[in-house]
Amino acid sequence: MTKTSEEKRALRKIMRRRRAALGKQEQRAAAYGLAARLCALRAFCNARRIAFYAAADGEIDPRPARELAASWGRRCYLPALYPARRRLVFFAAAEARRWTVNYFGIAEPRVPVWRMLRPAELDLILVPLVAFDEDGGRVGMGGGFYDGSLHYLRHRRRYRRPALVGVAHDFQKVDKINGDPWDIPLDAVVTDRGCYRRR
Repeated sequence: MTKTSEEKRALRKIMRRRRAALGKQEQRAAAYGLAARLCALRAFCNARRIAFYAAADGEIDPRPARELAASWGRRCYLPALYPARRRLVFFAAAEARRWTVNYFGIAEPRVPVWRMLRPAELDLILVPLVAFDEDGGRVGMGGGFYDGSLHYLRHRRRYRRPALVGVAHDFQKVDKINGDPWDIPLDAVVTDRGCYRRR
């Protein structure tokens, strides 16, 4: 195990413990704070197709932001795992009437696979994370699904779609993340208290 992976594992443990310590009222306030900050973000306001996620493990809850986007007439999507290829696919949230739990214990919609969207068909993906820095660095849960699904962005300099915005509690910010070569940087991170655009 490399020094970088050891650091990430330790960071995951610390941040997950801090998230788990939040009470329901704190989580609710953070969720509405996140929605308010996203409203000031151009990428969020201009996007027509936005991917959210179902919060788990103390993650900041994007549901208030999703409800707001839906009221604006935006198309809202949720991720599901495609384990055979270690990739994410996205389904319209409005079609997700039945749910299942994947092998990570995370709720995801049960929608026919032929209705899936690839990441490149979305305008914006709100990316959950465990820790982040102001340079677009992100530590996720370690499965590599987001990085694997978005690897094509490494080869694009101009036409980059979708925009990637991490969402988190503000205390999840750290000074510096030592990334791996396969990591896909975020364009910005929005928290319950502020917005950090990649320098």
